[in-house]
Formats: sequence, C-alpha cells, structure tokens
Amino acid sequence: MRRAEDDPLRILLWHVHGSWTSSFVRGGHEYLLPRLPEGGPWGLGRGGRDWPGAREMGPDELRDAGIDVVVLQRPDEIELTERWTGRRPGRDVPAVFVEHNTPTGDVPRTRHPLAGQDAIPLVHVTHFNHLIWDSGRAPATVIEHGVVDPGELYTGEEAAVGLVMNEPVRRGRAVGTDLLPAFAEAAPLHVWGIGVEKLAEHFALGERLRVRGDLGQDALHAGLARCRVYVHTPRWTSLGLSLIEAMHLGMPVVAVASTEASRAVPPEAGFVSADVNELVRAVRDLVADPELAHRMGKQAREHALARYGLDGFLRNWDVLLGRVTSGGSA
Repeated sequence: MRRAEDDPLRILLWHVHGSWTSSFVRGGHEYLLPRLPEGGPWGLGRGGRDWPGAREMGPDELRDAGIDVVVLQRPDEIELTERWTGRRPGRDVPAVFVEHNTPTGDVPRTRHPLAGQDAIPLVHVTHFNHLIWDSGRAPATVIEHGVVDPGELYTGEEAAVGLVMNEPVRRGRAVGTDLLPAFAEAAPLHVWGIGVEKLAEHFALGERLRVRGDLGQDALHAGLARCRVYVHTPRWTSLGLSLIEAMHLGMPVVAVASTEASRAVPPEAGFVSADVNELVRAVRDLVADPELAHRMGKQAREHALARYGLDGFLRNWDVLLGRVTSGGSA
C-alpha cells in the first residue's frame, strides 16, 4: 500500500548524539533505534531516555520493519544498514547523512566520506560545517540545531562561570581545556560533563574549580542556571548543544570566536572574541554586574528561541524528509 504524503514515516537511525536525537525523535514519526544486548556504539537503543516515539529493535527485526528512510550519522552505518535490512541506503531505501562534526585532517581541503556520490544528501548541522567540508558531488544543505526548551530557569545567583565539556582532558585544546586557568582567575568554574572529574588532577586550581559531574538534563540545567555566565571554550568542534541550551535557560554567554559561535551568539546576548584577554574581561564584567548579566541573558534566550527552537527544527526536517522519500532532490 502506498504511503500517504502526510503519514508518519518509519525512520531508522542510531542513537549517536543523545541531545540531538532527543530533539529529532519528537517529530511525530516512528523512530527505529537498533538495540544490541551489549549496547555499545551500534546498539544503544534509547539508552534509557524517555522517547515515547522511539522503538528499540534488534537487527533481526529490521529486515521486515517497513523502513521508509534511513538517517545516517556515521559512514559505517551504510554497510550496517544493508547487512541488517537487506537494503542499500541511497539505492534501495531513501537516506540522508547528518554531519555533526567539523572535519579533521587537511582543513579546509578535507573531503567528506560521502563526497564522491550523489545518492545520499548531506545535512550539515551548522553553516560553518557546510562551508568548511568539501562535500564534493553530494547534495548538501543545512538544518540548524533545535532543542527542547528547558524554560527560563536562569537566576545567576552564584558569581561563577558555568561550563559543559565532555572528556576535556582527553580532547584538550580542541575543546579549549587549556583556557580554563585563565577563566578561573576571573571567577570560580563549575564544570559539568563526561570525564570532568579528571580536571581536578589536571589543573591545580583548588576551590576555583568545582567539578559537578555528568548529570541528567534536568539536574544539569538547574545547576547551570544558578551560574552568573556560561562560557563556551571549544576551538574546533561543531556547535555544542549545551551552548544553545544555556541560551534557552536565559544565560549570558562568553564564547571563543571559532566555528559557528559568532553566528550563534549575537552581540546583545554576550561576548564573542578570539582574544582570550577580552573574554576574561567579559567574564569579570558579567560576574560583577548581575543586572547586565540578566539583561544579556534575556536577549540570549530570545535569540535561541527564534533560531534554535524545536518547532522550526522539526519543520525543516519534515520538509527535507518529505522530499527525499518522495523521490525529490534534497
């Protein structure tokens, strides 16, 4: 039976980036997430997340699952889809590839792994990624991030900096870990994320560094919103969803001027610079002036709701998936 144009799609995708997936699976379709007994990168399923529209399925169930489209996020998923479903993405089943990351290697001449084909369109999550990747023959577009609004929780009651960093010791300069001592001179740092406990051994910052751990979103947002200012330190990663979430909370932002940050943070919402001394001064100013911090935080929230709201994100995805599954060009 032919699917009506407005019928929900059956979408196969892997749980790779939890925050992005948390937004994507709220689109009113049926989302099939591969689940293996051992979990791991190819079988995490929901990973304990409360995603009512998402169904966990074992590889043996996918062949007869009636998949309408595959949303790929890693090159290896192309072969894995064919092995588990018997259908080749871009040939036997419509597919798109979401590129979450900035390129590595010989930037800006790095060719995307899918650059040599035109059957699977690329969807970059930022305009910077679209600009810097060599997408070759692959049709390429941008669908910017959208996040579930946590609400305007900002109080700024603690004269401290809030940061979210995953594996900061291992990732080092890419996420700006080396910049933390400079910011700690301006205000105490409260740091959330995976592996942040290693920072206490990496830097001798004493009470200037408070490691908060890897918490669930509700606890993270509540704690973050008590900090006076959010600092975004990455040099070379795609735009972190934690920055957008902090802006939704109503936090003012101080950000390193790299990748997409200058587009994401307008002047009225915070400070963006490649000069670390300027950024440290901005932190000092915001910590010393709660009224300024609150005023900028309100502008940050207004901007985030307009540019990175969930409704617009899901609407853009519906348009793209509709074109792809109807045989149109992405």
